[in-house]
Amino acid sequence: MRILHTADWHFGRQLEGRDRRAEQAAFVDELCRIADEREVHLVLVAGDVYDSVNPPAWAEELFYEALERLSAGGRRGVVVIAGNHDQPERVRAAAPLASKHGIVLLGLPKEAPLLSGPEASPERVRIVDGGPSWLELAVPDVDHHAVVLALPYPSESRLKELLSETFTPEQMQLAFSERIQTLFADLAGRFRGDTVNLVMSHLFVMGGKETESERPIQIGGALTVSPDAFPPQAHYVALGHLHRLQKLGERPLIRYSGSPLAYSFSEAGQSKAVVLVEIVPGGEVQEEIVYLQSGKPLARWKATEGIAQVERWLEEGRDAGAWIDLELHVSDVIDPAEFQRLRKLSDDFVSIRRVVVQGEREQEREEARTELAELQPNQLFRRFFERRRGAQPDERLVDLFLRLLAEESGEEETG
Repeated sequence: MRILHTADWHFGRQLEGRDRRAEQAAFVDELCRIADEREVHLVLVAGDVYDSVNPPAWAEELFYEALERLSAGGRRGVVVIAGNHDQPERVRAAAPLASKHGIVLLGLPKEAPLLSGPEASPERVRIVDGGPSWLELAVPDVDHHAVVLALPYPSESRLKELLSETFTPEQMQLAFSERIQTLFADLAGRFRGDTVNLVMSHLFVMGGKETESERPIQIGGALTVSPDAFPPQAHYVALGHLHRLQKLGERPLIRYSGSPLAYSFSEAGQSKAVVLVEIVPGGEVQEEIVYLQSGKPLARWKATEGIAQVERWLEEGRDAGAWIDLELHVSDVIDPAEFQRLRKLSDDFVSIRRVVVQGEREQEREEARTELAELQPNQLFRRFFERRRGAQPDERLVDLFLRLLAEESGEEETG
């Protein structure tokens, strides 16, 4: 069975006010093309379909279009779980209709899928068994089934459980990890030797590398789990939440697919991908990273030589087609008209930050101020007297100055 793992679509999200709709639609086209060309049997979408609990209408339309195309008329399985950004009820709202096409939509932990009826055709995907947080799925032209432990984002409120009555982050984190491990251990009894055994969830797993584009699941990192929480009988663990493609375990193979688009400049230079795995019961997992081309890359420019350097880079075609975060070094305030001209040089400038650097004269003044701060009082008095009178002061005059300074300081301390 060939399984395609993706997550964190965040439909509706912008980049500092820039609309990403065209890029997100292009990703759907690319994902469906990959699924068709690689003859994928099952697609796992591990949460954060939307960027907010109230996404724009076009984002919902794009999501449903993606589901319909991925299902290939009911010949390919699709399992979607809600992430921390998703409203569970919104994700699962179309479940009764979707299930007729072999699409499983789960919003809450412990939610059971809708099973296929006896009239279901063997030429279409069928949900042959299932219960809270698990399902067994049959795919046409595949002689073995897949058992999927599907756990949408499991916060305390969504689990409807009080995981710990203590309030220290360490105790809460331990209680949460142990609860998830127990839950998966109980569900793993559904795994069999003749099935492809899969786990999918939307979690923060210890050891995962973050980017700035993930808004925290919970302040303090309490809702994190150990990689040991996943059942060793699983062939593959498909995770969502972290936007960087990364592997966290070999047996079972634990993966974050990452987001399909870069959603903050902390992800500049990262390659985006989906994960394709091929699994036969009792065999080794064959894994392939399929890199995506549909999203615009993100680039950071640091122009230390001013506007002329930016113009040169644009003429050279540097990072053509990328969204650009520009840090512009200038020695003085930029004229507003010149700044507007700079903005119009490229539509790809998302933000321009001006950094005023010291010119040579200002640097000399700063060095002089630093030197004066390091002089002793008698040295400062000698320098002041020489500048005013053109000659060095008498030593008795210097002594008198120091005595007066000491008396003044003593009065301030006792006063």
